[in-house]
Amino acid sequence: MASRTVDLWAEVVSEEEERKRPIEDSEPAIVYRRQKPHSIPQKVLPRRQSNSSSRDGTRKSILPVKRVSWNRSLSTRGRTSIAANACVDQPKQGKPRRNAKPPLPRGKCIELPNYDKERAYFQEVDDFELLEESPSPKKPSTWTMGTQVQEVVISHLSSVLRKWLISKKLSQTYAFSGSLSKILESDVSSSTIKTPGEEYLGVRLTKDSTQQKLRSSLNEKPSSSMLEDTCEDIGVAVSKLSLTSRPSSLDSHAWDSFSALLTACGQSIPSTLTEMLTSYWTVSERENISKVGEGTYGEAFKVGNTVCKIVPFGGDSLVNGEVQKKAEELLEEVVLSCTLNHLRGLEGDVSNACTSFIQTIDLRVCQGCYDCNLIRAWEDWDVKNHSENDNPKEFSSDQCYVVFVQQHGGRDLESFVLFNFEEARSLLVQVTLALAVAEAAYEFEHRDLHWGNILLTRKEPAALQFILEGKKLLIKTSGLVISIIDFTLSRMNTGEDILFLDLSSDPVIFQGTKGDKQADAYRKMRDVTDECWEGSFPKTNVLWLQYLVDILLLKKSFERTSKDERELRSLKKRLNTYDSAKQCVRDPFFSDLFIKESPSSG
Repeated sequence: MASRTVDLWAEVVSEEEERKRPIEDSEPAIVYRRQKPHSIPQKVLPRRQSNSSSRDGTRKSILPVKRVSWNRSLSTRGRTSIAANACVDQPKQGKPRRNAKPPLPRGKCIELPNYDKERAYFQEVDDFELLEESPSPKKPSTWTMGTQVQEVVISHLSSVLRKWLISKKLSQTYAFSGSLSKILESDVSSSTIKTPGEEYLGVRLTKDSTQQKLRSSLNEKPSSSMLEDTCEDIGVAVSKLSLTSRPSSLDSHAWDSFSALLTACGQSIPSTLTEMLTSYWTVSERENISKVGEGTYGEAFKVGNTVCKIVPFGGDSLVNGEVQKKAEELLEEVVLSCTLNHLRGLEGDVSNACTSFIQTIDLRVCQGCYDCNLIRAWEDWDVKNHSENDNPKEFSSDQCYVVFVQQHGGRDLESFVLFNFEEARSLLVQVTLALAVAEAAYEFEHRDLHWGNILLTRKEPAALQFILEGKKLLIKTSGLVISIIDFTLSRMNTGEDILFLDLSSDPVIFQGTKGDKQADAYRKMRDVTDECWEGSFPKTNVLWLQYLVDILLLKKSFERTSKDERELRSLKKRLNTYDSAKQCVRDPFFSDLFIKESPSSG
């Protein structure tokens, strides 16, 4: 007996027709959005014979066959052949569901979340004083409640006081003998610092006592123990310095610089120009004051055997068409002058020393109108030389000045008359050695060594001594002694701070006439430094030595031969191969000018 054949295809078609018949009778629905695919339950083939018997008496079981839904979306990826899928079991495509929490067992209640721990934590945070994140310092006792002061003020205050400390350490032959702590206690804390136009508070020191202290500090070299004590006093004073002492009428930045400038000059309050002249010079010397030079930022007067360089600063009015210098700029020049003063000590065990940088005898901060004797001297010079500067009588009564009292170094190279080629050689070797000594001691670069900043005078000594890195050098002078002045643009590394002037802030200095030797020197410096004016570039000193050679060849008239000129031109070419003034010292041009060279005796 043959087994019965099941026509699966016929059954599938018939069931689909039965399923579609009621849909055809129904009215079609209008759909305005994409509908989700309907999940149609799979149908199972009816059991024709659950336990059919074959002719041979055996039972055959017909397994149910799962149907495949034909309502799949045509966009379903990975479609397969209908015929091949008809009899294959397909896994159920369940509708994706959101992650849900498992159902709670019966008989258990839902417990509400407990936030007691979190609430206690944030309460503790709110009650905690965030001292580390607060803008106030860890020691709020040095601050005044209700007075807001930015941190930058403190850093600047530390900077200017640190510069004062530098001048104290390095310029042992020139400094105020009192400790900074006493100055701060007696002057700053009692609000004795005066802003222009205001009256001073407290008791003023008499000019005689101040002068006596300054003169004694210049003549007596303090011992190392005294310096250590002074430095300790300074450290204590800085740590205890309170901003509560700052006068409310003063800007904090200006006050810091101004007070530090006063301290560096050994003063508690400014004096007037008339008081300064009266304390230093006799009546006859004051009546014979004469102006000897001028610059963009100041005037130079000869009084007795000294020269006073008077530089106004801190005012709002223009000086000779330029903005007045700031107190911090003058502070750096003061430190530079005092530091170079220290090179004058040729005695004892020193590594670098020379006397070619102008000696600074005293420094004073003054305030008020110009003295009548100074105005008279200025106007006399104007009649003869037609000054390019403004008449100083126009300054107001609250104008401030820094007065550099310096030795009289003679006439500048521009107006000085050289007699012969040997004097020119002496000039060059002295300038070269002075720059080399300052390079070795402080990484010094003058950066403005034009012929107005080199003074010359004829003196008796036939030889002049220099000490360069422990070696004593004696050179022939040909009866000529030079002094280098004006350190406004100079750069120096004191060991604790780098002092420099950012020339990028004054681009006019590089816009001089092309071909002018001085203007070309500024532009060459810019190329060498790549406008990184803080860095050390001793090559700038070499550039100014080349400038001096050009001046001697083109601007100065003195007795010389064609051979002398060839030697000067050869020197200028060789200077291109040197990177510092120290290297230039060994040039053959100077070889026969050295009298003796020997190691320094300890």
